[in-house]
Amino acid sequence: MRHCWIAIALLLSGCASHFPEPETAPGKPEWAPPEIDYSLPEASNGSVYRQGYMLTLFKDKRAFREGDILTVSLEEKTYSSKKADTSTSKASSGGLSLGASNGSSSISGDGSVDSGRSFNGTGSSTQQNQLTGSITVTVAKVLPNGALLIRGEKWLRLNQGDEFLRLLGLIRTEDIGNDNTISSQRIADARIIYGGQGAISDSNQMGWASRYFSSPWFPL
Repeated sequence: MRHCWIAIALLLSGCASHFPEPETAPGKPEWAPPEIDYSLPEASNGSVYRQGYMLTLFKDKRAFREGDILTVSLEEKTYSSKKADTSTSKASSGGLSLGASNGSSSISGDGSVDSGRSFNGTGSSTQQNQLTGSITVTVAKVLPNGALLIRGEKWLRLNQGDEFLRLLGLIRTEDIGNDNTISSQRIADARIIYGGQGAISDSNQMGWASRYFSSPWFPL
């Protein structure tokens, strides 16, 4: 009876660890643009100059302050391959010969013992991922060292569900091109999330029972 309860507990814990994740939704605060005042400050002493707002004629078109917008070119491509081969073998043999005689008769016998063992193992793994395109994000914060914290998301509603792309990371203003774009390869601490929800996304996921029987929790 005790073993039965242990098996039930393992089954329930395995199922609980594979409950589907809650659905995502657009407009989450951690991906939204910063809430700042975009209005122009009042001019002082009759001057047309506003601190932090340069004249358009001389203004740098690249993002450099909180709330500015820039485009990230996604150039992500990874490839990994691993292969392992193992082979061991061992063999041994032995012989024994016996003989006896009492003068009128003799007895003799031969015997041999052979043993051997071998093991062969092969494993290989290959994975390749690629993500291309672009996403326009917002500067969420300017760090004291001049680095920019950027974040943003893009949502596409298709016939059978939604597709979303989210990006978060740190960039340098020196890496931003003259067309106000930057490569995703130049983002530090990059968090790039691509996913979806809806009928098509659900159909590509295993059910909780199938995931349990394929997980390390399953004893066989």
